[in-house]
Amino acid sequence: MLVAIVATAIVLRFADLANLPGGLYPDEAAEGLDAQRMLHEPGYHPEWFVWFTNDGGREALFAYVVAVVFHFAGGTAETLRGAAAGFGVAGVIAVWALARRWGRWTALAAAAWAATSLWLVVISRDGTRNTIVPFFGSLAFLAMFLWLDRPSRRTAALAGGAIALSSLYTYQPLKLLPVAVGLWLLWLWRSDPITFARFRGGLRQFVAGFLVVAAPMIAVMVALTDNYFSRVAFVSALNPAAAGDSPLVHWIRTIAAFGFTGDPNARQDVAGLPLLSIPLTLVAVLGLARLWRGRRDPANVLILCSLPVFMAPALLAVEGGSPHFLRMLGLAAPLGVTVGLGAAELVEQVHRRLGAWPARLAVGAVALGFAAVALGSWQAYSAVPVSARWWSYQFPLVDLANAGNRPNSAVIVDQFQMMDVWFLDYAQSPTIVQPGERIADPQAFSRIVAATRQDLVAAVGETAAQAAKPAAWDLSGNPSVWVLTP
Repeated sequence: MLVAIVATAIVLRFADLANLPGGLYPDEAAEGLDAQRMLHEPGYHPEWFVWFTNDGGREALFAYVVAVVFHFAGGTAETLRGAAAGFGVAGVIAVWALARRWGRWTALAAAAWAATSLWLVVISRDGTRNTIVPFFGSLAFLAMFLWLDRPSRRTAALAGGAIALSSLYTYQPLKLLPVAVGLWLLWLWRSDPITFARFRGGLRQFVAGFLVVAAPMIAVMVALTDNYFSRVAFVSALNPAAAGDSPLVHWIRTIAAFGFTGDPNARQDVAGLPLLSIPLTLVAVLGLARLWRGRRDPANVLILCSLPVFMAPALLAVEGGSPHFLRMLGLAAPLGVTVGLGAAELVEQVHRRLGAWPARLAVGAVALGFAAVALGSWQAYSAVPVSARWWSYQFPLVDLANAGNRPNSAVIVDQFQMMDVWFLDYAQSPTIVQPGERIADPQAFSRIVAATRQDLVAAVGETAAQAAKPAAWDLSGNPSVWVLTP
């Protein structure tokens, strides 16, 4: 069953990756560009080897993995997304490994959900660092449970290092991991002093392990405070410039992601579908009830503490549409456990009330349900027309990069969108010209490429721009790329 689940995860994440989703959003290109530069530009590396200051500030861990993939498979949009898809499959296996603590059936159900969830499938097929969250979130929980089961100085230090790695070097939502762990320890201190006493002897080693692994990122926080915290400050509800729904509407829509509302951003969702369907939400509620009944188990308590903590980023960050599925990614690992426990609870309730044969039928129904989710996820994802992906994934920027992929070209593009051009045309290294900037000597270039004719006019003048010709068109038939050969 596990092999079938992993095979399903692979198919859903790698099938037709060259064409779906297509295009290339600049945030994806930024990861690929930095990977290329680390491979090919001597001396180029992130700040303190862990933090890129461009594209709003980013953790570098995913880009390092992408660089390894590029070394062996070449630096293309497809291999960039292939690295992300590989992390998506690894996340499914990690969720299974985490949920095994609650039994094989629970683990298989959790993995089946992680493999087939449209939410996680969509995110796994984009070439950004978001996709690594389910894997590293599960890794952090496993390290904490290892410390719980085998308390020692070594396991305490290992757990501290795993929390630092997962919270500081991956993606924003997991930065609240230390908060979840702190709430867990506080709960144990108040309600289970015997278990807490087992941790007390290793707390120093836990903190030491955390600080050792966290040291480079702490240096970044101190040296580059504005850049490090700029992304959080920009999306926070405390920022009056953060554009989005009113706080009340934002909170209602975010909570309603379980069964009712979807992410309006087409890169993070398909057709506005909710994060969990209503049936899966009911299964998760059964799992939540099971966790609460078993709250004397420290492992259950950690999951219970994590669920509200990892809802906080989506509730507190109001910029953009709501619900914002990327900000809910910290939920992936604990939610997988909750869904798996809900499936187990459903079968056990049927067995208790109706007997063995109905329980076997319930097992089959759950399996068929996840198979249906897999088929439904692929149908929903693969059926999205190009028109719905055209602007979300910036297809015109790929056309712009293709037109500029010639020796000695100049491409007129802004600071954010030029990520696509730099990455896709990395071997040719075209000259980047900002919109509105004048080109002193147009004859110095073999071709000048722009997204609009107005940009060419501003760069070379009306007379010279008359020779420009369209090279690509948008879905309405309007020119989306102009090329001038001086």
